[in-house]
Amino acid sequence: MNTDALVMLVLLASLLAANAPFLNNRWLLIWPRAQAKHVGIHAIELVVWYFAVGAVGLGLEQYTGQIYPQGWEFYATTAALFLTLAFPGFVYRYLFKRHG
Repeated sequence: MNTDALVMLVLLASLLAANAPFLNNRWLLIWPRAQAKHVGIHAIELVVWYFAVGAVGLGLEQYTGQIYPQGWEFYATTAALFLTLAFPGFVYRYLFKRHG
């Protein structure tokens, strides 16, 4: 698999993982909850999914060659990107008005 395909794979995984907390009522897509999740639970899930996708990206980088050391700027940028990718799920969960 070439590096362009691996980058697209990580971006697609990021998009899915960033929206997963908002699109269902399960904790980490596994354990069902009786009550609806509140914003704090969604924030915790976003952090967990961010690190999970980061681990996948790190594994793919190791697969392709040497892991390049990153500074805080890299993590700040990827966290901002992850939050940006979570925006459609947030809008669906909290801002979308259901008529009917």
